[in-house]
Amino acid sequence: MSNEDARRARGTPVGRRVVLGMLGLGAAGVAVGTSLQRGVNSALAPVGQLGDVLPGAGDGFRYYSVVGGVPRRTAADYKLTVGGLVRKPQTFTMADLAALPQTRLTRDFQCVTGWRVPEVMWAGVALPDLLDVVGVSGAARAVRFTSFDGVYTESLTLEQARRRDVVVASEMLGGPVTHDHGGPVRLFVAPMYGYKSLKWLGGIELTDKVITGYWERRGYDVDAWVGRSNGRDDAPT
Repeated sequence: MSNEDARRARGTPVGRRVVLGMLGLGAAGVAVGTSLQRGVNSALAPVGQLGDVLPGAGDGFRYYSVVGGVPRRTAADYKLTVGGLVRKPQTFTMADLAALPQTRLTRDFQCVTGWRVPEVMWAGVALPDLLDVVGVSGAARAVRFTSFDGVYTESLTLEQARRRDVVVASEMLGGPVTHDHGGPVRLFVAPMYGYKSLKWLGGIELTDKVITGYWERRGYDVDAWVGRSNGRDDAPT
């Protein structure tokens, strides 16, 4: 891969002016609903730094990316590294993840910009089970997640990460997680807005404090509880 190709793959982080526009449009989208969200999509789609912002293929999801392109991983070459403040750092393949106890749940997925996909079926390894495999150090206080897009990051407190409705998901919507949905493995944080549910999950690191994620550094809430972060939304059931 040439330097130019690598630069395109990494993309360019979204600038402050664009982010502030997203925050304003997102707040309006939460208040008004789906019709305005279509306007948000149209307004953001031409911005190259955001990648594509497109209606989902009949499933209600939109495609968001903060880079110009994301490398594809298959079930055969996917790897998830888990390290930091753990007793047994490990790298997991798809087969390794499939061999662990599986959790299935059906929950809404809600974006902070106002759109929601109800009753999505998710399946994978509950994050507490994965953390138990590697053994969390007594010094750990938080969990940091990195995307193999090379840019996007997120964090949860250790208490939040221990919830049974936080899943390292390899299935959604009744099948494998597709690339556009963040596959082959993504995070799903059921009680929080979608920006916490990091796509294209490549790394998990136990840390001694919360390290703010990509959007938190650009003005989003660190604790993204649905129904409590902006006072407008009902929490998903």
